[in-house]
Formats: sequence, structure tokens, C-alpha cells
Amino acid sequence: MFNYTFRWNQALNSLPQMLEGALVTMEIAILSMVIGIAIAIVLTLFRLSPLRPLRAVAAVWVEIARNTPALFQIYMVHFGLGSFGIHLTPYLSLLIGIAYNNAGYLTENFRGALSAIPETQTRAARSLGMTSLQAFRHVVMPQMLRIAFLPMTNQMVWAILMTSLGAVVAMNSDLYGVANDLNARTFRTFEIFAIAAVIFYLITKTITISARLLAARLFRY
Repeated sequence: MFNYTFRWNQALNSLPQMLEGALVTMEIAILSMVIGIAIAIVLTLFRLSPLRPLRAVAAVWVEIARNTPALFQIYMVHFGLGSFGIHLTPYLSLLIGIAYNNAGYLTENFRGALSAIPETQTRAARSLGMTSLQAFRHVVMPQMLRIAFLPMTNQMVWAILMTSLGAVVAMNSDLYGVANDLNARTFRTFEIFAIAAVIFYLITKTITISARLLAARLFRY
């Protein structure tokens, strides 16, 4: 028989703490995206390199990132490296794990975007006296990032949701970690996690809508 008594006031009193956790969640997601994008650009260049070892490094990174659970990747960063005496804080382990995953997926996004750019763009840049690196930086990369903009938005949303996996490494300052601690103290499971879910939803929805508006403004032509 359903006899659960909702106590929303008790849960709502914890809203400031959950909002602080949401800021930590956003911080980790943003940093992991910045790191992931930087690494993905390098890995994309590796995949296009004529040198087989560089192509192999990029291929292995992408294969592991895309074909193993994100939970496994975070777990290995925290506990796997710990087996070799490299002990990281839960914050760093979560950040590195998500950044690693982001880099793998974004590399494939960038590779797909590059395939949509005609080779004549690079040839035209080279005919103007640019080096290969300058042509990529000034001509190809801006177009690549433009094509991959919305997929990057999806990855940002995924990064935000992945922060909840920090629970496996005892991360307790992000939104999910705060909600988990509050649940352990108050036993208001439904109310606490319902509020946390709403916050997650509002964050991801705001990012999605903002990205679409920004894309419509920046990429009108």
C-alpha cells in the first residue's frame, strides 16, 4: 500500500547546497570539454599524419574511449593509477576520466567534419603561401569547429551527465554527490533526487537552447 509521506520543505531547504554542487558539476564539465577539445584537435592531426605511430596513438585512444564504459575509464584513472602509486583526488580523477572520454568522441566528430571540407580549401591556402599548419589553423580548423559545433554541444551535455559517475570515486562536492549525501542524512530519497534531476534537466536544456541560438546567430551564412 502506498503510504509514503512527501516532505518537500525539508528537501527544498537543501536547495542552496545542491546549487553549489551544480556549480562544481558545471566547472568539471566545462574544464573537461576545454581539455577534450584541445586533445581532440591534436588526435585529429595524428589521425591524418603520414606517420604510422601517431595514427596508432590516435586510433588506440579513440577505440578505448568509444568502446569502453565511461565508468570504467574514471575507475581506472582513480584506482588503476593508484595501483602504481599515482593517487589523485576524486575531483581530478573525475575530470581526467571525462576529458579522456570527451577527447575520444570529439576526435571522431572532428574527423567527420574534416571530411566535409573540400581539399581545395587547403590547396587555396597553400597557394597563398601558407604552410600546412597555418592552412589548418586559419582555414580548415574554423570550418571544422563550425561543422562540429552542435555535436560538441551534445558532448557537453553528456559531460554534465557523466559527472554523476564521480560517486564511484567518492566525489561528493558535485550535484550528484551533494544529493547523495543529503539523501543519506535526511532519507528523503524521492524529494532530494527529484530536485537534483530537475537541476540537471534545467542545466542541460539551457545549454542545448543556448547553443542552438548561438549557432543560428554565428552560422547564418
